[in-house]
Amino acid sequence: YPFGKLPVLEIDGVIYNQSLAISRYLAKQAGLTGKSALDDLNIDIIIANLDDLVTLFPWEGEKQKINEYMEKNCHPVLSGLEKALGDKKWFAGDYVTWADFFWDNCVDMFEYHQPGFAKAYPHLLALRNRVQEIPEIAAWIKKRPVSQF
Repeated sequence: YPFGKLPVLEIDGVIYNQSLAISRYLAKQAGLTGKSALDDLNIDIIIANLDDLVTLFPWEGEKQKINEYMEKNCHPVLSGLEKALGDKKWFAGDYVTWADFFWDNCVDMFEYHQPGFAKAYPHLLALRNRVQEIPEIAAWIKKRPVSQF
């Protein structure tokens, strides 16, 4: 594997790594990127902020350490995302992008470690519900293997 890291994506015998690069590539292939360069910039900002939170999260930490991290780091970022989303249906406004899916994935992880935290962010919570109501995603959720997240 390149650089000894997972995940990887193999295309025509070439192996690529780095989860965000792979995600961005797949989003482009699936039409889940922005309609303009500025839309893509905003999408990347949302994803980078969420990825920072996930990357630095004290996954193996004690409950107190996790709560401190959530208060000091997660809540300020999520408050900003809540404000940025506002009354829009999706982060990009009237169409779904990979930023919406990325948020849905992150909220499950945070919710596992601090149940109920998302109630402080009604717009973000509603976005999560909209993502999970997309028919193809709802069908996958029903049949996917049981996991912690």
